[in-house]
Amino acid sequence: MLTEADNTVATVPAAGPKDTKIKARKVQVYYGDTHAIKDVDVDLEDKAVTAFIGPSGCGKSTFLRCLNRMNDTIDVARVEGEITIDDEDIYDKKVDPVQLRAKVGMVFQKPNPFPKSIYDNVAYGPRIHGLAKSKADLDVIVEKSLRRGAIWDEVKDRLTAPGTGLSGGQQQRLCIARAVATEPEVLLMDEPCSALDPIATAKVEELIDELRESYTIVIVTHSMQQAARVSQRTAMFHLGELVEFGDTKEIFTNPTEKRTQDYITGRFG
Repeated sequence: MLTEADNTVATVPAAGPKDTKIKARKVQVYYGDTHAIKDVDVDLEDKAVTAFIGPSGCGKSTFLRCLNRMNDTIDVARVEGEITIDDEDIYDKKVDPVQLRAKVGMVFQKPNPFPKSIYDNVAYGPRIHGLAKSKADLDVIVEKSLRRGAIWDEVKDRLTAPGTGLSGGQQQRLCIARAVATEPEVLLMDEPCSALDPIATAKVEELIDELRESYTIVIVTHSMQQAARVSQRTAMFHLGELVEFGDTKEIFTNPTEKRTQDYITGRFG
């Protein structure tokens, strides 16, 4: 950097690699005696979509849930190793998991709107985290979040209607709006399209592409096509191990590991 006291000009690479948002080192997860995640090391880029792929039961959702400490809610689960977000250890005793989950939003496999109005679904997080000083502030947050969820135009005239009355695809976009309402930095998506029809899936994928300009996104998907369409980086899991990790194009066209190639070509999974 150039300071007033310094006449030298620092050379900055024009287009270097993206910043790392999340780092995982030697992560292990145990469910009782079952060793579910084994020695995972991975760096996840800021403002990019990373896809976790692999056969059922390979550990991708388990690892995803490590990133916002959702495994803490499972009595028999034990997580070891280190995970940092912006170099802060998220498993440090000083870190409040509730505050962490405001920073790391999550969208689940099945749309799960609260049994409340569309407005209250989105307003819930900002209310409990004290992000709005007034009803007018809350109105602004709700509209902004619904716009980010690409559903504002469809619901703006019926904000008092129940969120559960929307179609499946609309419910999932409402859940995405709810997740971004607390201004998170990271969005975790656990098979967000598996319960949706192709048209709703296309809308959510389009939305993911827009959201990556503002968030670090990690998506678990069974669909090779979806991983190829929405992600810039892909991690292949098998039997609790991270088999391969790299640029999505490289993983799909020129994988270095036989297990990755076998999975992508449908030989197992």
